[in-house]
Amino acid sequence: MSARLKTSQRIINSSLELFNQLGERSVSTNHIAAHMEISPGNLYYHFPNKQAIISVLFDEYEALVLGFLRPPEGRLPDGNDKRDYLKHLLNAMWRYRFLYRDIEHLLRSDPELARRYRRFYAQCMVQGQAIYSGFVQAGILDMTPQQIESLTLNAWIIVTSWVSFLCTTRENANLLCEQALKRGIYQLVVLESGYVTAEYREVIADLLKEYYVPLQKTLDVQ
Repeated sequence: MSARLKTSQRIINSSLELFNQLGERSVSTNHIAAHMEISPGNLYYHFPNKQAIISVLFDEYEALVLGFLRPPEGRLPDGNDKRDYLKHLLNAMWRYRFLYRDIEHLLRSDPELARRYRRFYAQCMVQGQAIYSGFVQAGILDMTPQQIESLTLNAWIIVTSWVSFLCTTRENANLLCEQALKRGIYQLVVLESGYVTAEYREVIADLLKEYYVPLQKTLDVQ
């Protein structure tokens, strides 16, 4: 890997760290350069502005999510797949939490990113419905096509709004913790639990125990 690519990735990694800690709007390119102990000119050599950095971070995030948000190939899903989806989802929410927190501002500031995000939403809806349909075929969920569509949309709303909810109900929005995000996954499992068949209720009960975090803990400053 060339020195230029190494510096470029360092800028991306440092930006993600600062955006997650402080919020994207509180971090300038000068802050990023100072954090890395490089000159602003060096940073601008790789990225002309902060939007270019955010664009790359969204590329990474989109690839991560679409990489796991798909039905298994050549077979029907099982309980282990459900556990894996939740694990990967929590990881994406935590690793790129600034996107969930600041998404409305980011989309207003960058029409091209807004276009890409709408396309990403559409892809997630298609893939999410395909996953739920697979769980229905596997006998894990009992749902009509209309219920699948509604559940997929509700799941999107919970996942994409959870970080914003936390930031508006905690004393210090910059002190989010992974446990607080975990409760968001629990809310999603609760949403799905009403459609679980009798054969798989124990599997879902175990997941509810695994992801449960008392609501008060999501509000406490860590």
